[in-house]
Amino acid sequence: MDNSEKLLIVKDITKVFSRGSLLSRVNLTAVNNVSFEMEANKPEIFAIVGESGSGKTTLARIILHLVEPTSGHILYRGKDVTEIKSKKEKIEFMLAVQPIFQNPFETFNPLKRIVTYLYETALNYKIANKSNLDKFVDDVLALIGLSIQEVRDRYPHEFSGGQLQRLSIARALIVGPSLLIADEPVSMLDVSLRMSIVNLFKELKNNHDVSIIYITHDLATAYYISDRIAIMFRGNVVELGPVEAVLTRPLHPYTRVLKEAIPEPTPTKKWSGKIDFSAIEIEEFSRVGCKFAGRCPSVMEICKKEEPKSSFVDGRMVKCWLYK
Repeated sequence: MDNSEKLLIVKDITKVFSRGSLLSRVNLTAVNNVSFEMEANKPEIFAIVGESGSGKTTLARIILHLVEPTSGHILYRGKDVTEIKSKKEKIEFMLAVQPIFQNPFETFNPLKRIVTYLYETALNYKIANKSNLDKFVDDVLALIGLSIQEVRDRYPHEFSGGQLQRLSIARALIVGPSLLIADEPVSMLDVSLRMSIVNLFKELKNNHDVSIIYITHDLATAYYISDRIAIMFRGNVVELGPVEAVLTRPLHPYTRVLKEAIPEPTPTKKWSGKIDFSAIEIEEFSRVGCKFAGRCPSVMEICKKEEPKSSFVDGRMVKCWLYK
């Protein structure tokens, strides 16, 4: 298949950061040889899940062309994003691939009316002109369940967190993107508001042909919203495949640990366990062999010596010596 028939190709992306002084410098591989593809004519929600320090946000920033990879390539509709040089190509890519950030309260200036952002985005990129501006913005707001009458004279502090996140999504939709990259878009919201956002993403995929990369540490919303899922640990995608298969029949020991850390919603049984994940550890990032070997209940001697290769089992990719 021609690369142009793919919406996005992430190919062998690696990002290495150096930390420490000149005499005690340590290289941390935040993203390690990650690859996946998304189809151009088949909108989907692709979840990237992992604990803090897994590399999922770094990967998102590389895809958005905000961080340069150490090696590897990002192709959007056949064009290599990592080699974009001209201003025109950068703008074209920015319009097609839009970010949704974690904190909606930081997206908008508190002294500026929300509608001003929507007007400026539409006019600056010549998506609409002054004669049809109100109607155009109103049509976009309708996608997120609001209207221009509800928004026109109001400032950010006059909206709830859920409404502000919807408005940040509307701002992204103004330019007609094909792909949204949503980095922890509901983590700052109350539980009662989260479903409205994830349902909006499903609506955009199902009825407006928008694909979404949904980055989260929350397996529950990932299971509900996504078509495929990638599980990341210390920069590695350790399991990738259809969300139903990965989360109901996990293959990788780390995926099993994540799943078991979620309390079951049983009214007669109170949750007494503890979800205990370490913070970013240089030891795990720099460990020879499998990064999960220090915590894996199925660890073997080879896991401590050699990095596992990718295997394809039961319709998905898994990076584990158990399947070699």
